[in-house]
Amino acid sequence: MNAINKVVKKMNFYVQQSITIQYLKVNAVTNSSVLQIGSSGIIKPTTHLYNTGGHTGPAPQLESPIPITAPAQPFVVPLTSPAR
Repeated sequence: MNAINKVVKKMNFYVQQSITIQYLKVNAVTNSSVLQIGSSGIIKPTTHLYNTGGHTGPAPQLESPIPITAPAQPFVVPLTSPAR
């Protein structure tokens, strides 16, 4: 039986970009949202959980829930012109 060696060649692309955004409107953001501006190679999802407070049990329940209402208009993030 002959062994077949598989050769994989990897191509690297280097992209230099200049991006100007005059207006950016984001209607919704969730836990799994990704906002990408420009080029990216691989976006790897990651999750990190840390117990920095040293808690040993679940958080206590709220006495009276706070109602969640949607804003009248979506959030608008103002962007400034790039400095030259």
